[in-house]
Amino acid sequence: MVDMSEALGWRSVGDLVGQYPDAPVALIGAPLNERSLTPGRCDLGPKALRGVLPRLSTYDVETGLELDLRVHDAGDVALKAVSPFDAFVPVRDAVAAQSHRAMTIVVGGNNAITRAGVHALGLERAGLLTLDAHFDLRDTDQGLTNGNPVQALLEDGMDGTRISQVGLASFANTRRAHEKAKAAGISVRTVRECREQGLVAVVQQELERLSALCEVIYVDFDIDVIDRSQWPASPGARPGGVSVHDFFDATRAIAAHPKVRAVDLTEYDPSLEVGDLGSLTAGRWFCEILSGVAAR
Repeated sequence: MVDMSEALGWRSVGDLVGQYPDAPVALIGAPLNERSLTPGRCDLGPKALRGVLPRLSTYDVETGLELDLRVHDAGDVALKAVSPFDAFVPVRDAVAAQSHRAMTIVVGGNNAITRAGVHALGLERAGLLTLDAHFDLRDTDQGLTNGNPVQALLEDGMDGTRISQVGLASFANTRRAHEKAKAAGISVRTVRECREQGLVAVVQQELERLSALCEVIYVDFDIDVIDRSQWPASPGARPGGVSVHDFFDATRAIAAHPKVRAVDLTEYDPSLEVGDLGSLTAGRWFCEILSGVAAR
């Protein structure tokens, strides 16, 4: 058989995504935008991610991997003008409906979706790993926001020892939040630790720790953990964050872990794009998730 010509195109990652009920991976859009502490357009994230996938090939020149995992696109949860409180049940149920798969990928949307995603895996059996510059432990006395999903999970009854937070940045958090984390037993890993020890090494340590405590693991990739010079498309990204290269390597290592059953990408705001840097970075993250699952 003669190969198809690549003169005008290639097989893209977008070709892997469609209506495939038996696929090992599912994609869900969760365009939640209400009650973001910094106003923006995180609701545009799922559309931007899907739109960039045809620009990414299925071949990894560094490893020789050819991606062939099909991804079932479960569509977007209807969240226009919906508060985090009211979004909880529909997001939880959408993620739970895909929980029989090896991996469920949830694309936000702001960080408030993370609480619902963890509940979808079962609060009593799940652990949470966050890659985030922020603790997300703001008080809930003024309601749910993108700044308090971890606090809300603690108030829901989640054991803090089953939470690992990686990439926390200086001068982007408060003493009170740090003290809350320590009092709850949360494992706190700063961006300096990630730089000095290596981000992959740190996340592998935390995955091993959580695996001893939990049946399944949910991972929140708050993409503002990346250094702002390489990732301007989130209001919370700061200079001095993790490098995008380390972020990609850590993503693949995380997705390869058999107990990681669902992940989210949050705080991507396409309205802050510089060129198409944001969408291409988010698209590469998606490729790394698939590469990790393929390595299991």
